[in-house]
Amino acid sequence: MSTGSNVPGTTPLLQARGLNKRYGRVTALDHADFDLYPGEILAVIGDNGAGKSSLIRALSGALVPDSGEIKLAGKTVAFRSPLDAQAAGIETVYQTLALSPSLSIADNMFLGRELRRAGPLGTICRMLDRKAMQRVAREKLTELGLMTVQSINQRVETLSGGQRQGVAVARAAAFGSRVVIMDEPTAALGVKESRRVLELILDVRRRGVSVVLISHNMPHVFEIADRIHIHRLGRRLTVIDPKAYTMSDAVAFMTGAKAPIEVAA
Repeated sequence: MSTGSNVPGTTPLLQARGLNKRYGRVTALDHADFDLYPGEILAVIGDNGAGKSSLIRALSGALVPDSGEIKLAGKTVAFRSPLDAQAAGIETVYQTLALSPSLSIADNMFLGRELRRAGPLGTICRMLDRKAMQRVAREKLTELGLMTVQSINQRVETLSGGQRQGVAVARAAAFGSRVVIMDEPTAALGVKESRRVLELILDVRRRGVSVVLISHNMPHVFEIADRIHIHRLGRRLTVIDPKAYTMSDAVAFMTGAKAPIEVAA
């Protein structure tokens, strides 16, 4: 079993050591560790209340830990907001998708980082370069095989659940140059749409971007994850190889019904 700290010849792309976060008497993170390696899909699983959401929020800049260290490509980082993480190449697809239904696909792709027109029209009049945003949005959706929508100017509220998830993934892949974190990406999707999202995740990995997948769907986790990080009681319990363990083993580990042979330090 791998504990995630002894993969030979590689340095973790994103790493956390000894993260702690308390809310009064509640301990969300208890000396939590984390390792994500270049070009891998790492699944993070854990029972409700295990602290995996707090871990992911710390890695994506949405939460500032009380103590501990986070490193990106071997350098210590201190994210104070999601914008800091985005600037470092880490994008997150939240379960809520964070899309604006009344805006177009192109507008949602560039939400918060709109392109402005060159020259005085952009710098003084602050006019948006809508043609450039539409062109880039179309390119990114095409790269991921998502151009099944009628128009790049179509409102997001007219899309199916799978198509909306695809737009959110495409946005993350377009701007997440290093890491894309996905929180329950197949929740509330049908079988066909879930399959497309899993293919999208594999496409993102093939483009050289590391993926963190938070999911309760064990078949999906075991199908596409390279390693599985099991979180329990606010810390990393262990990391397992999905080829060496069963789904029943993983559930038993994360619920405490069974102890792994090796426990992450």
